[in-house]
Amino acid sequence: MNVNDLPLAQRLQSALALQRAAYHGNPVPTLAERRDDLKRLRAFLREHADEITGAIGADYGHRSVHETRLAELVPAIDGIGHVLGHLRGWMRPQRRGVDWMTFPLARNRVIPQPLGVVGAIVPWNFPVNLSFVPLTYIFAAGNRAMVKMSENSRRLAALLIDKAPKYFPPEKLQFFDETGGVGIEFSKLPFDHLLFTGSGTTGRAVMAAAAANLCPVTLELGGKAPAIVCDDFPLQTAAERILFVKCLNAGQICTTVDHAWLPEGKVDEFVRLAQAIMPARYPTLASPDYTSIIDQRSFERLMRALDEARERGARVLPLLPGPAFDAATRKIAPHIVLDAPADCALMQREIFGPILPIRPYRQLDEVVRAVNAGDRPLAFYPFSKDARTVQHLLDHVMSGGVSVNDALFHVGQHDLPFGGVGPSGMGHYHGREGFDTFSKLRPVFYQAPVSALKFMGPPYGRFADRLLKFLMNK
Repeated sequence: MNVNDLPLAQRLQSALALQRAAYHGNPVPTLAERRDDLKRLRAFLREHADEITGAIGADYGHRSVHETRLAELVPAIDGIGHVLGHLRGWMRPQRRGVDWMTFPLARNRVIPQPLGVVGAIVPWNFPVNLSFVPLTYIFAAGNRAMVKMSENSRRLAALLIDKAPKYFPPEKLQFFDETGGVGIEFSKLPFDHLLFTGSGTTGRAVMAAAAANLCPVTLELGGKAPAIVCDDFPLQTAAERILFVKCLNAGQICTTVDHAWLPEGKVDEFVRLAQAIMPARYPTLASPDYTSIIDQRSFERLMRALDEARERGARVLPLLPGPAFDAATRKIAPHIVLDAPADCALMQREIFGPILPIRPYRQLDEVVRAVNAGDRPLAFYPFSKDARTVQHLLDHVMSGGVSVNDALFHVGQHDLPFGGVGPSGMGHYHGREGFDTFSKLRPVFYQAPVSALKFMGPPYGRFADRLLKFLMNK
């Protein structure tokens, strides 16, 4: 029987069994083998860049070609180069000190070794970035991988499933489409590690399923990431930077600015600046540089949230000339929302769209209290020229990551770990931490020819008494 004719659960289990058998046959790939895997990943992206860009654009309805290259292909390709440059050092065993039980001839080492087979569940918003960047670290650590794509990435998934076997055998890498129920069965598999990127609600379900197998998880979730513009920071610069990130991918980014805090005397000026900045970037809603909302359900959710805020007294300000939305293309103009009720949808749940609520404040500490009253966000964006103010905010507001005086850019730094905290996620990848996440940092003790325990074992005597007294009073 062809493996594709098997029931879904059996097909996934068969793929896992194939990869696990291959892992046992070659549990610790050499540096040369890992470098070859990384170069194949990079070749795949370079050789199919146009097809990948077209598939993602078709999945979105319309996705800016430049955004796909800027936010997906370039970070993945450049990140592979970064890892290739560091991999030899990351693989090197770490020397550690020895303790009182050994003579100097003993050795302690921490040896990074592959875990085995890693599963990755990938969202639709950056489907190449959020599959190939993790794969970079999964392969660098010497593992094999199974990758489950989103139901909103059907064309891209078909492309990956079709083209990947020319670069990697199925015992090394397999992609899976979401055809209904795949994600549930996928998260039940006894992987050696499972990476999930997506919503907190789904993340909880994935973690619960993984717990049945005691499968360790890395969760990259989201939340309501705030920008805090302090009174000393140039408002024009803050507006330009915040609005660039907010409208990138039409705001469909887990680390985008969800809402912005501004000194109450500067709100009107920020609005005037935004009304000048946005038409210069996107003259009309039909601009090819402006991305569509991913699907009808998401489009309707955002429209309902705007309608609710407006009906409850908020000022809803579209920032482009012409229509505020186009249902046919699922495009929604960038909006600023003022005076939104605290319990409305825009203020209660992650927005994930091109809508920026503004919250005025008088004292910075009231902002700190408000942010800390909610879930810890995946990202936090303080804007201030004063180093003490920035440090105060870093000390008093916990988040997954931070960009100071800008937004989002901490995510693109290859040598910084990326990950959430609490409800915004757990675990890290990117940088050395990514390699470590997908490795077993295995402690190995090499005993010296003679052990100190030889001189103090039972029957215990005067030497043991003296040694213990010395050690307890060191």
